[in-house]
Amino acid sequence: MAKQQLQPGTSESGVLQQLRGKHVLITGTTGFLGKVVLEKLIRTVPDIGGIHLLIRGNKRYPGARERFDNEIASSSVFNRLRQDDNEAFENFLEERVHCITGEVTEPHFGLTPERFRSLAGQMDAFINSAASVNFREELDKALKINTLCLENVAALAKLNSTMAVIQVSTCYVNGKNSGQVTESVIKPAGEAIPRSTDGYYEIDELVHLLQDKVADVRSRYSGKMLEKKLVDLGIREANLYGWSDTYTFTKWLGEQLLMKALSGRSLTIVRPAIIESALEEPSPGWIEGVKVADAIILAYARGKVSLFPGKRSGIIDVIPVDLVANSIILSLAETIAEPGQRRIYQCCSGSSNPISLGEFIDHLMAEAKSSYADYDQLFYRKPTKPFIAVNRKLFDVVVGGMRLPLSIAGKALRLAGQNRELKVLKNLDTTRSLATIFGFYTAPDYTFRNDRLMALASRMGELDRVLFPVDARQIDWQLYLRKIHLGGLNRYALNERKLYSLRAAQPRKKAA
Repeated sequence: MAKQQLQPGTSESGVLQQLRGKHVLITGTTGFLGKVVLEKLIRTVPDIGGIHLLIRGNKRYPGARERFDNEIASSSVFNRLRQDDNEAFENFLEERVHCITGEVTEPHFGLTPERFRSLAGQMDAFINSAASVNFREELDKALKINTLCLENVAALAKLNSTMAVIQVSTCYVNGKNSGQVTESVIKPAGEAIPRSTDGYYEIDELVHLLQDKVADVRSRYSGKMLEKKLVDLGIREANLYGWSDTYTFTKWLGEQLLMKALSGRSLTIVRPAIIESALEEPSPGWIEGVKVADAIILAYARGKVSLFPGKRSGIIDVIPVDLVANSIILSLAETIAEPGQRRIYQCCSGSSNPISLGEFIDHLMAEAKSSYADYDQLFYRKPTKPFIAVNRKLFDVVVGGMRLPLSIAGKALRLAGQNRELKVLKNLDTTRSLATIFGFYTAPDYTFRNDRLMALASRMGELDRVLFPVDARQIDWQLYLRKIHLGGLNRYALNERKLYSLRAAQPRKKAA
């Protein structure tokens, strides 16, 4: 297929040019990143042919459109669009946003073969951002959602030879490799896995082996014990092959599956680092839910954690969600213009605008000390304890040494008829739990690079660099962490927990 012109003139946008009239299928719009991608496409690409959303129904809203109206369109991520021109926004939703009730993990997405084939024929591109981001997911569930469902994605793409696939992965498929991590196929840091001459790793036998181990566990356990054993199996297998958790292991497996299934076709893998609140769009600080770093921030703010395993000099790679969404949209335009290639891009800050874990902590503690009252949903009172990062061995010694006498004291109180749990012991268990889940991410021994993504942004031209910025060098870390991010946590992630049910229950009304 002949290449279209990717590089625009100085007065036009290459992205808008390439996406004009195109139809894009997106999964994962019930999630944080998916909503930001959707909002940006609606706001900046008004001439797009259609945005098609694959949405799984739930008990409350069994149909995709019903769930979209109540759980997605009601989100504050669209406040800017509503304020700018609510009628135009509502018209766009009615005319250009098409909701499909389906499930990405089911063959044909749960659709009839005819409907599946028809859907494939309509689409110019497919953005898959659906995933389980539970780091300690049961292995069978993680495989289903993060790996095996991509067979269904590939099946759709194979019905349309010109369809471009954008797979949202994670920089942390790097696993336990150290050093400079480039935008390339990642080699496992543990047990060897055979590699094909095309560069990807052959995972079929490994997946079958994992499924056999899952079946064995299922034959021997049930109930809550079965869940625990499947979580333990996932962590054990991930560690064996070179990953810290089941999430990153199964996302890496998914990359290999797609690279093999779509060999010679249009495939772009976009790997974000730790995605946090928006730098600018749709509004500074916009965030939904509590993300990786935020769980630790929240525990510190509530006085539950003051000691954590971490490497103060290590680079903690945080990237605002709007820069990730822009990276996805830039790569979408590129793969439509120049089909038939495999590309990998990383959305990260570590190589161009690094911030160490120590600096990250110091900014947050300084803001907590000086302005805690500005964040009423985050800080209930002024923090009195410092947040200290120590190496893992020291952390284990200190926490382990503290827990034993506290546990004995708690048992003694219960024997004395005081049926209450020691607050200190409870906080210690919270610290250990968070350290188990997130400890790997706070002791980094790697630096993610995004040279290819920056080269793409450069090729797209000046206007697209303004419309779709991806450069982490624009982040002022002190301003972002102390004001934008904490403000976003307070205003959106925490405050909107209380407002969500009420807001979702309200019908949307078109402007008069």
